[in-house]
Amino acid sequence: MNFPMKTFARWAAPILAAMWLAGCTTYVQTQVTAFSDWSGSDTTRTYAFTRKGEQQNSIEQTTYETLVANELSKYNFRQVPEASANYQVALAYSVRGDMMTVRQPVYYDPWPMYGAWGGPFWGGPWGAWGPYGAWGATGYVDQSYPVYIHALQIRMNDRKTGRETYKVTAVNSTGDASLYQAMPYLVRSALADFPLGNGTVRTVTLPVDKNGGFSNETAAAVSNERAVAPAPAAKTVD
Repeated sequence: MNFPMKTFARWAAPILAAMWLAGCTTYVQTQVTAFSDWSGSDTTRTYAFTRKGEQQNSIEQTTYETLVANELSKYNFRQVPEASANYQVALAYSVRGDMMTVRQPVYYDPWPMYGAWGGPFWGGPWGAWGPYGAWGATGYVDQSYPVYIHALQIRMNDRKTGRETYKVTAVNSTGDASLYQAMPYLVRSALADFPLGNGTVRTVTLPVDKNGGFSNETAAAVSNERAVAPAPAAKTVD
């Protein structure tokens, strides 16, 4: 199966660039796309995880399933043995590394040592003329940064008929290569406001706590932001 993160990556580059330029890493923004034919009630929300290929006997898979199970429990889902489950839940995930180039202005400082008025008291970090120098930008330089695109897909099928009832894909981009660090944000964003309507595309913003971990603050969603295609993933598990 071709993992659908191939339809979601360039959208993240401008967001990540803005975060770098602003020095801001207090929020993680995740692009979420959902397809739904959901008609289940609270009384039928029993499920079992299903695995394929390298997911069998995988500790990493178990770790991610635990995150998904915890989130599903908020919507009255109960994990049960497969033989008695109404739904099968399958996970697919990937991480892809790339480089992002950002064009930044170069400013001319006519007083490079002392600032415009002779000292750091008046000059500050850019001189008395502010961050744009005495006569503004004199040119531009391209700077490259590593970027890692993380993706998660959650699929729910009716166990008896095999009919797909819900599929949601979450993609985010950070400077951290760790899929494990990104997964809590992917899971929570993917399942926020379950079930989403068919064809929903939105951006979910989640705060990072002061220790760099996962915050318990409420997710904020911004709707109707369309995505475009990335390059293939370096790691794909489905």
